[in-house]
Amino acid sequence: MSAEIKQAKCIAVLGTGSDVGKSVIATALCRIFSDRGYKVAPYKAQNMSNNSGVTPEGLEMGRAQIVQAEAARIAPHVDMNPVLLKPVTQIGSQVVLLGKVHKDLSAAQYHREKEKLWDTACGALDRLRAANDVVVLEGAGSCAEVNLMARDIVNLKMAAYAKAPVILTADIDRGGVFAQIVGTLACLNKAEQDLIAGFVINRFRGDIALFKEGVEWIKKKTGKPVFGVLPWINHHIPNEDSVVIERPEAKTDPVKTPTVLVVRTPHISNFTDFDALFQVGGLAVDFVEHPIDLSAYKAIILPGSKSTRSDLFWLVKTGWASKIQAYVKNGGHVLGICGGYQMLGTKVRDPEGLEGPPGDTDGLGLLLLETVLKAPKTTTISRFEWDGIPGLGYEIHMGRTAGADRIALGKKSNDGLLRVKERNQQACTEFDGAVANSGRVMGTYMHGFFDSVPILKKWLSLLGLNELEPPEFCGPQGRDRQYDTLARHFEKYVDVAAIVKVTNID
Repeated sequence: MSAEIKQAKCIAVLGTGSDVGKSVIATALCRIFSDRGYKVAPYKAQNMSNNSGVTPEGLEMGRAQIVQAEAARIAPHVDMNPVLLKPVTQIGSQVVLLGKVHKDLSAAQYHREKEKLWDTACGALDRLRAANDVVVLEGAGSCAEVNLMARDIVNLKMAAYAKAPVILTADIDRGGVFAQIVGTLACLNKAEQDLIAGFVINRFRGDIALFKEGVEWIKKKTGKPVFGVLPWINHHIPNEDSVVIERPEAKTDPVKTPTVLVVRTPHISNFTDFDALFQVGGLAVDFVEHPIDLSAYKAIILPGSKSTRSDLFWLVKTGWASKIQAYVKNGGHVLGICGGYQMLGTKVRDPEGLEGPPGDTDGLGLLLLETVLKAPKTTTISRFEWDGIPGLGYEIHMGRTAGADRIALGKKSNDGLLRVKERNQQACTEFDGAVANSGRVMGTYMHGFFDSVPILKKWLSLLGLNELEPPEFCGPQGRDRQYDTLARHFEKYVDVAAIVKVTNID
């Protein structure tokens, strides 16, 4: 008699819409199941985000599932996010399949490949189920987009494949929570409705006791339980989506409060690079889309970009380029990360047309270097030092950068911006990035640059902000504490026993 093949139990966290808190709730469940001794893994069949990270194998996947893997206390693996879509244009995306670039596809082309992608996603889930006790699935957007459901591979179709009971998440802070829940169910057929095990109402503000009647109404109307009502919590867990980049505007008076401005470019990627800055007491961080007076800001940051040449053109067209150049001329500090670093140079060359028609685009000319965009994509987890201060980050970029400011790095007493010591667990002695002679313009390919508290302190000191106090912990250590805080918050307000029961893990 052959041994029975092990299959982990599954629970799915789907939503009534985008940014209702699915990622955070899935993260809480990963930590809670791990705390209870289960071997747990996160899973999202398809992610659409330019906010990605790197696995220990040097493969690319969505940051949300990397965060959830950390909460589950396991290493991230591409099976947790087998399909990653990185938007390049309004109608097309770069498709990353099991951690490697597959191809750029328009929406129509992508849908024609759905059968292959579905098989890839199912295979990844099967492998996770064979290696774990429980898998926490996360959905995408609304699970009731009726025009897309026939081609959907991430929401109810995947929950049905996994035989996963569904927690439907609704966001009460945006209003209309009753319509969110009842309307979602009304869009589903009977079999899909039966997958919904119950609801979690997220981001409640005020006295929860006042919502008791609302909970009873939902139960009576739907015949399904409300597992809990989660009060609003200010956490520092990286989100897949963020209102700071969807509502990019100056919120702070930089004359009154020391403020760092991040330029919200159209193809911004890896905005979680700046999460640690939000935790610095007395420092404000604003993502801003439209050019404004920069004179009072302590620093300007050009973030990563999924389309460097397009965003460079946008900087010039909108007037950002001239404002940033004048800001530097008047003594301002600028930091470019990844695509933002490439923009600081004199030229970005794309001979193979990786980002559109082949050609060259002038950079901002703030660093004496040029970038040539070329495949394959660099994806590494990297250990580095800045003036002997250790850091751990990751690199995701198409392109090789060289020039006078790069050559000069080895001649400077501090070896320039960063010295890379290890990539994907292989020792190396390379330089990363560049720094202008003035010391006020810096660039690096390193994501997670601020995740080391000593490095964060050093950067703040360059801005003359020695008096500001960084958090005690940031990066992996800080996130680990946040996972515990989130899990305890979740357990306080949500009936975890009921969720465990419907998961049928015991």
